[in-house]
Amino acid sequence: MTTPTLERATTPRALQLGRLTVDPAVVLAPMAGITNPAFRTLCREFGAGLYVCEMITTRALVERNEKTLQMVRATTDEADAFSVQLYGVDPATVARAVGMLVDERVAGTRPAHIDLNFGCPVPKVTRKGGGSALPWRRRLLADIVRAAVGAAGDVPVTVKTRVGIDADHVTYLEAGRIAQDEGAAAITLHGRTADQLYSGTADWSHIARLVEEVNIPVLGNGDLWEADDALRMVAETGCAGVVVGRGCLGRPWLFGDLAAAFAGSPSRALPGLREVAAVMHRHATLLSADQGELHGCTDFRKHVAWYLKGFSVGSDVRRALAMVSGLDELAELLDRIPDQPYPLAVLGAPRGRTSPPRPVALPEGWLDDRDDPRPPKGAELMVSGG
Repeated sequence: MTTPTLERATTPRALQLGRLTVDPAVVLAPMAGITNPAFRTLCREFGAGLYVCEMITTRALVERNEKTLQMVRATTDEADAFSVQLYGVDPATVARAVGMLVDERVAGTRPAHIDLNFGCPVPKVTRKGGGSALPWRRRLLADIVRAAVGAAGDVPVTVKTRVGIDADHVTYLEAGRIAQDEGAAAITLHGRTADQLYSGTADWSHIARLVEEVNIPVLGNGDLWEADDALRMVAETGCAGVVVGRGCLGRPWLFGDLAAAFAGSPSRALPGLREVAAVMHRHATLLSADQGELHGCTDFRKHVAWYLKGFSVGSDVRRALAMVSGLDELAELLDRIPDQPYPLAVLGAPRGRTSPPRPVALPEGWLDDRDDPRPPKGAELMVSGG
């Protein structure tokens, strides 16, 4: 991998969350169907940081849903730094779920960190009052954070949120104060409102404003496509660290770049096709070890286009890769692609899902009373991975 020279920029210190030290201050964002044990292992092999599992629904965990219990498994190499993100709208249920993780060790280990999701913008979550809809109900938000912190004991609890529901219903500053007052160790802000989904450009000025508002660490999220974007975010906002989601899709080596950047090194990875192919096969091998070869390779199919973005690949090989079902078949298909340098044109370009803005689905009457502490009726549905 070649290493072009880049200008140095401001770098953050190690992030301290209770007794947990995150160095460098880089966190893998939970992504449904992506941040499973295989992907977390692969990212960890490229760089240090904190790697969070897929979003877990507290109701499903409390009811010991089999799929949810599988999703919340820790790998052997994250025994001391297993990180879980929870979604919930009922304080009592959230507290029970946190207690299960901390006291019963249902993940196979005691988590080192628990994050609360108040940022998910997808309709199946917001229409139940969860995710990025929930901070509008400030008393309910406070009750949930307080319940989680109380049940977690010495395990640090953090909060992730968005700027608000839309431009007319901005919540992040109040959410930050509430998180701080109720004992959260840090707060992550994605610089978009819920109605923006993943469209347009994240507004980092809100991250800077939140840094000024609270005394707990603020982590920045949104449009971090390269390590130098993270350096720029830290320099522009003063945030204590970054949370990376879509930028690492098909590019787990981004965490190596981030570790180098935050250490003040100009080194950046530009893997050629043969090196990318080796990473792809490693990813599929990890998935196969966890899920079985057929299911693992089937799951891997969605990653192919991300890995090969910008490379010249024949249409017949692309079609075959989209139907790959075995590791040997994957290796043979990858060997058919000529080696070539990394496509510089894709650097800094958005990756993963994009969608136009749309109104946020909310429970009936959700906006009427900000101080109503009651979760919406029927809200605790099993939407793990949503």
